[in-house]
Amino acid sequence: MKPGTGTFVEPGDELPPLTIPITRTLIVAGAVASRDYQDVHHDAELAREKGSPDIFMNILTTNGLVGRYITDHFGPRAVLRGVAIRLGAPNHPGDTMVLTGTVTEVEGDTAHVRVVGANGLGHHVTGTVTVEVPR
Repeated sequence: MKPGTGTFVEPGDELPPLTIPITRTLIVAGAVASRDYQDVHHDAELAREKGSPDIFMNILTTNGLVGRYITDHFGPRAVLRGVAIRLGAPNHPGDTMVLTGTVTEVEGDTAHVRVVGANGLGHHVTGTVTVEVPR
């Protein structure tokens, strides 16, 4: 709770950034954990044959990292009620993604957070997360 407000967050509040090193292991482990066996997520040679400079992160891993970012900030009682993301620039090994978030709306125990994940190529992910934090 924010003192004197009766709310846990307010529109305009910014979440602290989360810096995530993009490693080959993170990309491959995320793909395997989400059962995404497409070669572009684990085989650099085949990814290059398909026009990519290297393997790249799948959307399910990105979705998980966005969820982690929100629940790490709002705490163990946080419940994700909606995640709507769109991918942009790929996450390749050796890059760094920085997640940032801004609260756009608050309704009782529920907040809507605009999330951006940027890397060296631009915005990797943009979207909105709806999170409920029961009191």
